[in-house]
Amino acid sequence: MTLRDALSDFKRHRGNATRFPGERRTTAGRFSGLGGRLVHVGPHGSLRDYSYPLSGRYGIDRSRFGVRRNGELVWFDSLDSTQRYDDGTALVVTEHEAEGWSLTQYDLTLDDAHLTCFVENEGIPDDAELVAYLGFAPDGRDDRIGQLRNGDAVEVFHAEEHDYLAAAPRPSAIDGLVPANFETLLSDRPQEVPPMGDAGRYEESRLSGELVVSLALDGGATLASLLADHGETPREDALSRVRELASKYDSAKALRAAAEKRSPGRSPDATLDAPTATAVTDDLRVLSFLSADTGARIAGPDFDPFYRYSGGYGYTWFRDDAEISRFLLAADGHFDLSLSDWHARSARLYCETQRDDGTWPHRVWPRDGTIAPGWANARVEAGDGADYQADQTGSVIAFLATYLRTRNLDSDLESTVRETLRAALDGLDDTLEADGLPIHCQNAWENMTGRFAHTAATYLEAYAELARAPVADDLRDRALDGANAVLDGLDELWTGEFYALRLVDGERDERLDSSALALAAAHRAAAAVVALDAEQVDRIVSHTEAVLDGLWRDPNESPVRGLARFERDDWRVREQDAPKIWTVSTAWGANAASELSTLLSDRDDRRAEAFSRRSRDLLALLLPDGPLCADSGYLPEQFFDAGAADSATPLGWPHAIRLATVAALDERDALESEEVKSSLD
Repeated sequence: MTLRDALSDFKRHRGNATRFPGERRTTAGRFSGLGGRLVHVGPHGSLRDYSYPLSGRYGIDRSRFGVRRNGELVWFDSLDSTQRYDDGTALVVTEHEAEGWSLTQYDLTLDDAHLTCFVENEGIPDDAELVAYLGFAPDGRDDRIGQLRNGDAVEVFHAEEHDYLAAAPRPSAIDGLVPANFETLLSDRPQEVPPMGDAGRYEESRLSGELVVSLALDGGATLASLLADHGETPREDALSRVRELASKYDSAKALRAAAEKRSPGRSPDATLDAPTATAVTDDLRVLSFLSADTGARIAGPDFDPFYRYSGGYGYTWFRDDAEISRFLLAADGHFDLSLSDWHARSARLYCETQRDDGTWPHRVWPRDGTIAPGWANARVEAGDGADYQADQTGSVIAFLATYLRTRNLDSDLESTVRETLRAALDGLDDTLEADGLPIHCQNAWENMTGRFAHTAATYLEAYAELARAPVADDLRDRALDGANAVLDGLDELWTGEFYALRLVDGERDERLDSSALALAAAHRAAAAVVALDAEQVDRIVSHTEAVLDGLWRDPNESPVRGLARFERDDWRVREQDAPKIWTVSTAWGANAASELSTLLSDRDDRRAEAFSRRSRDLLALLLPDGPLCADSGYLPEQFFDAGAADSATPLGWPHAIRLATVAALDERDALESEEVKSSLD
């Protein structure tokens, strides 16, 4: 997203009650991305790349499509359009309906290429033309851009990144457009897209990333775009490939065959009814979209690249990523989803990005694992300080230890994982205080510092999983000591009903926090290596009940309901007085209730069924047709009480939690999909 697009959106949505002006939202529409490129297809078929974190290339920054018939140009965003995925694949199908005519648009992203195929349905005269407006931003620039015209193909470039466009049939016209001038940028009115008109300077048409391409719509038309690094891909090779793509994928049939071959997320071979089977497909598709070739995942599509309202989302956090990896490992273990390559790539990434002190940095670029902009790198900068997110190291250890225990690794990877775990245990021990709680640091939500219940939960699970792993005896003994120390340390956070959010200067911050629901899974992991006593079990039961009850929100006359993030959370609420509902919090609640149900069932505790029921009820809110799941199958990060989705969409973390919760309930024959469906009513 370039600054002028952000300014235009700011003008268009200034004063809106549920939209933050200047963002590039993805709460509507669908993504396609089978490889390192990620392209958003808007509800009316417009395209925009969200590829930079995954591939280092920017691609399409703005677009618009229309049909010129009988001399009149009709843009698709003025029509009634509907959208869906084709048969569970990554092929996006957008139906455009106008008075007297209709058209179907098919979009598929394959590696570094994006294909858009338009197929006539009815009512379009033989002389109709497709008009495609595309604005490219190579190297993230909207200035100092050049074009090279190569007959049926165009090359748009700044320096390293060269973006190519080809069409079939051959375009009847290719026109460059003049970028917005200062007066337009500073005016109160949003910029017209495309900015039609002649600036009177002939050279401008070749010094811009913006194109208007016209081509005959005789039954159908195809556009292919290709993002390339000029140093890696010679011009002639790129031109040859983009032309081949446009001619090869010139039909819905060709795109459908490619999508079926490459798409993840096909329903598992298990007896699952809708909507849970659909959720499994959607979750795997989303997590694949958000993944770079390294296996690292962005948290979500970056809707706020100028950090106007957030710190950005197009990065890899080791907390989120390792939690996703662990949830995928669990789901694959039950459903046999053939994700071995995913697990191995994740493990290698964590081993390669570990710091010398055994910990992990705040966040990295997913495409290569190099350190990315952040605000929690105290151990990188000076070796200590509160601006460190200790839970990230705990989450990575928990995944690597579980992976080592449950899967057969090749000898090189196994050796590397063992070395990584030894160093990681040093880092974990170094950041555990004598009282059994982690050091003063940043929390999972990245908005405060203290000694947090959630951080303690990640340490407890890390120690417990490492104590179960096939590692050297001295590591297992140290890990077991660590698990017992954290269990004792939790006493400092106990309020008599639940575990407090944090300690600050020795005082408890007795707010409820959904991230502290992680203590349920941590206690279940600990139960495999430690004999939990009745008081410890009663406490985690009381804690989970208190958090689920206290953070539950069912606003009057609202279409949404679920869990808030924590008490008195005021982030991104705009005109709303109460905290927003978060999908990751609601998913965490469903998963925590399921984990606790398993823990209690293993102890023949009659309270187990009540938590299974609670897990199903919360899960139902997140399933397709549930109030927190978009029509696309995506889980947005947050919802306003008015029902408007907000922030990163889709967010990978709740998708992984949903997937693992479905698997866990199904594994215990506790899913009862009919009950899940009925609870939506």
